[in-house]
Amino acid sequence: MTDQKIRVLVVGAGNMGRSHALAYASIPEFEIAAVCTRSPDSRAKLMTELPDGTAEANDYQDALRELQPDAVCISTYPDTHYPFAKLALEAGCHVFTEKPLAENAEQCKELVELARSKNKALVVGYILRQHPSWIKFVEVAKTLGTPLVMRMNLNQQSYGKNWETHKSLLSSISPIVDCGVHYIDVMCQMTESKPIRVSGVGAQLTDELPQDKINYGHLQVTFENGSVGWYEAGWGPMMSETAFFVKDVVGPLGSASIVAAEAGSRGKSSDVDAHCQTERILLHRSEKNENGELVAKDEYIDLDDEPDHDELCRREQVFFLDGITGKADLTEHQNSAIRASEIVLAADESFRSGKTLNL
Repeated sequence: MTDQKIRVLVVGAGNMGRSHALAYASIPEFEIAAVCTRSPDSRAKLMTELPDGTAEANDYQDALRELQPDAVCISTYPDTHYPFAKLALEAGCHVFTEKPLAENAEQCKELVELARSKNKALVVGYILRQHPSWIKFVEVAKTLGTPLVMRMNLNQQSYGKNWETHKSLLSSISPIVDCGVHYIDVMCQMTESKPIRVSGVGAQLTDELPQDKINYGHLQVTFENGSVGWYEAGWGPMMSETAFFVKDVVGPLGSASIVAAEAGSRGKSSDVDAHCQTERILLHRSEKNENGELVAKDEYIDLDDEPDHDELCRREQVFFLDGITGKADLTEHQNSAIRASEIVLAADESFRSGKTLNL
């Protein structure tokens, strides 16, 4: 690579698009070629936070052709990820895309193969992979023996503007697919085992969605080494805030739980910053003495490095930069993106077909 800046076309200016754009503005190796949304109004607030003179665009394909960026950042609705990423890769651009990578496993594999054939970086926004506390959580889980039981959810009591955003998202994606890829990816890291079977259930708890769309889903996945995991996600003003933030793993040698007293408190379920907080991990060991009593007291692992949402997105873009420059091998990252997508998409298919699916 030369000293020339990497020009990025930022597509989308919602929560994720904003954070990624701010990240590019803060990293010297990047330069924003333009911010592209369908209308000036949708990017107006973001433009006030970026350097004066940052270019704007209304049409993605026109911007891609006219600006000829080095990279594209895709933070749009899920059903656009595949076509937008494909166009960018075919144009010779590196691609960072928010999850999910695509709407089916075949499309995910196609994009990965295309990126590799073009020798371009393709990174998916698995934000928890950049979070020191979640890295620690995975590390601790691996000390608990085999098999593991993993219990995770992220329910959101969304209303007002957040519910309007969720309704728009739900028109193209199930909640267990949207956020589920994060937690399934974590489970795969914890078990280091092949997923072999998945089932899913779902329900529509509102009349504000099309008939075939759901705002609550639950999946169960079984791994080759006997480990099992479940993930639950529900969005909307009807959702309970009781136990909406469960992050728990149990093995023969004990258990580990994220104990986020602040992030898991009432009123925080739809707060995007709270979703990334962990605060501390409660570690329990099952070892007993000759009297059958527990040997070790439960231990709290305090987590000092708690980056907020914007900082996590900045760290994602540093990883993207490392992928572009060759400092990071993206093979495992891309394979994991395919794997997590396969599991959550199979769970959605299981719900709709009423059948447990073998992977």
